Amino acid sequence: MTAVDENAAAPATGHEDYLRVLEAIQTGALQLLAGFPQQPTALRFQVGEVTVEAEWHAAVSAVPAAIPAAPMEAVAAQDVAAFGAVVRAPSVGVFYRCPEPGADPFVEVGDRVSAGQQIAIVEAMKLMIPVTAQTGGVITGILKEDNEPVQFDEPLFSYSPE
Repeated sequence: MTAVDENAAAPATGHEDYLRVLEAIQTGALQLLAGFPQQPTALRFQVGEVTVEAEWHAAVSAVPAAIPAAPMEAVAAQDVAAFGAVVRAPSVGVFYRCPEPGADPFVEVGDRVSAGQQIAIVEAMKLMIPVTAQTGGVITGILKEDNEPVQFDEPLFSYSPE
């Protein structure tokens, strides 16, 4: 059953309804993401008949030996290995170090963080996805600039786990 606001001045246009639905999806997605112990690699919604799917990739993926890795991938893997432990982008989007424009960054190099602590944001289609520390430790490097586009699973921070 739907509640009707008797004080509403005029009926909502289709565009306003669309924006309300998007806002409700965004709010629900953020609440859902906050409840996961680990950020999923994919999150899907379907409004009609309500479907929500969260997906996580296995920690170890098997790569057939017959397929050689491209030289560029080998270089990227070596670069990431040089950083040690890293916090990766939970989604494709835009990386933000601060909670809002003009505010101090969530973390700086040398800051101690705890497991689950929010350390950045990745914005994907107006959805603000929190970037959280997987374990406690000390931030040793910031690998992306504020307001820089990032790809899924791209390293954002390096840290020394405790």
